[in-house]
Amino acid sequence: MAEKAEQKREYRMEELAEEAGITVRTLRFYRERKLIHPPRREGRIAWYDETHLARLRTISALLERGHTLSGIAELAEAFDHGRNVGELLGLGAPTEETPVRLTPEALADYFGDQATPENFAASLELGYLGTDGGEIVHISRRLLDVTAALVREGIPLADVLSAGRRVRAHTDALAELFTDLVLAQGGRTAADLQRLRPLAKSVVEAELSMAMDRRLQAGGGDQGPQRS
Repeated sequence: MAEKAEQKREYRMEELAEEAGITVRTLRFYRERKLIHPPRREGRIAWYDETHLARLRTISALLERGHTLSGIAELAEAFDHGRNVGELLGLGAPTEETPVRLTPEALADYFGDQATPENFAASLELGYLGTDGGEIVHISRRLLDVTAALVREGIPLADVLSAGRRVRAHTDALAELFTDLVLAQGGRTAADLQRLRPLAKSVVEAELSMAMDRRLQAGGGDQGPQRS
């Protein structure tokens, strides 16, 4: 019961400002800039909740990391208009991926100064990021870790996301090919497709491995970036 009471806690403006470590004047400024959602009103009293407090702490953390208020406002707008993670994953759809819940400041820790409004919006559009209530959710732990590793290797996040769009197009085509191959056989069902999906992954992994071998043997590692 105590946990439920804590989750539903509400604050007056002065209380919220104190909890967030800011002044009431700053809180009013953030509200005017639409950096936080409007409060719940009860007569003339404005009530704020834990989602407001979390947003204010996020704003403070991002400001400490050198982000501007304009950039934070764009991040907030993109976040507020992001697709629900259920829409991205498909409610009830089978998946082998593990979603990861992230705060905006945790996302900034992954990508540093490349956690820009533009890259955030691109990730939402691509479907790497979704929202769940007041949280950001990356749809795949594996994709998050690989993306972060590539960025640490010096590849700009914008280029990684651009490549992700191209990979998405190719993998959609591969999934369609394998689905048609399996279901074209009489009596096959979606359950058979799910059971046989490891075979599809093995084929794609082996073919990609051999394709990388061919690129390396052809001196592909010495070529500049290839763009279509």
